[in-house]
Formats: sequence, C-alpha cells, structure tokens
Amino acid sequence: MKIFIATKNAKKLKELKRILEPMGFTVLCEKDLDKPFLDAVEDGKTFEENALIKAKSGLSQTGFISVADDSGICVDYLGGAPGIYSARYSGGSDQDNNDKLLRELENVPMEKRTAYYVAAIACVFPDGREFTVRGECHGHIAFCEQKGDGGFGYDPLFISEIGPFSQVTDEQKDAVSHRGRALVKFKEELKKYLEV
Repeated sequence: MKIFIATKNAKKLKELKRILEPMGFTVLCEKDLDKPFLDAVEDGKTFEENALIKAKSGLSQTGFISVADDSGICVDYLGGAPGIYSARYSGGSDQDNNDKLLRELENVPMEKRTAYYVAAIACVFPDGREFTVRGECHGHIAFCEQKGDGGFGYDPLFISEIGPFSQVTDEQKDAVSHRGRALVKFKEELKKYLEV
C-alpha cells in the first residue's frame, strides 16, 4: 500500500519511513512524483490544522493516503510564541530564530523560561477519513546556545528532562521528544484505521 509524506524535510521523512515501512507501506515523497509537489498555504490557527492542510494537499495532488506534520516551540513567558510561526519567527534562518528568541528572553530568570515543543501529525485517506495526533515535550530555554552535534531548529536552546537537545543522541531524543511521542501515537492510531 502506498502512502505519501507531504514534507520536504529529510529528517521528518526518515523518521516516518522508520515507522511506516515495517508496517508494509511503500513510502512516497516529492522526489517520487512525476510533477512538482505544490506546498500548501499553512493558514491554520493550530499545529493540528496546519498538519491537516498539508496532508489534504498531499492527498489531492497524489490520490494516496497522505501524512504531514506541523511542529514548533511554545514559550510560556511569550504567551506561547513563536508557536505555529516557529519556522518563520524571525523571517530568516534557524540561527536568526534562535537569536530573536534569546533577545526576547533577555534578563528573564530560568524559572520563567519554561517552554514546550509540539508536533502534530495528520493522516488523510482517499475515502475521507482523517485523524491527527499531538506530542509535546516540556523543558526550558537556555540562556545561551548549548553547543553540540545533534538536533536542528531551536534544539541548541531547548533543555529537556534529559538535557539540551543539541547534546543528546537521536535515540535519546526520539524517546522523549514531541515528534517521538507523536509518532508513537500516530502508529497506534494508523493501525486502528487500517483495521476498519
């Protein structure tokens, strides 16, 4: 059975392939299509809405079961920002986003630097069925970037229960991360939908 992953992010694709291929799916992505994949306009108000928008776009362009995710970081002191705007928070690169976040938290004490990552995964079927799942990982924003070889995005700033995400292995991160938790729920939910 074919399933389309509506992402251009190689790390997300790899994570989803690890779960879907052992379930018997042939995983397709943009490079497997005969025509360019058009990005959806992410104008939802929640991570779940944006994931569904992207998954529905994947279904409409391919005709296959489609999966997409939306993720970001929410900082309590900033009222949940950057939230759904995490990727485009500064209008620049990951480094620009991190720099902006640090500026906005300048002189804020550690106890008020609580934050959480969110990952929402949506799956839509050609017969109209759909579902979303959500995973979260809570922690704090560091006072400065935590050097390390791991992670991407806001990971150099995020300190989880197991330490800075930039300093842990992929396996350690998968066990506690927002995406890891969402993927566990996704796999369970997908099995239920396939039994129907």
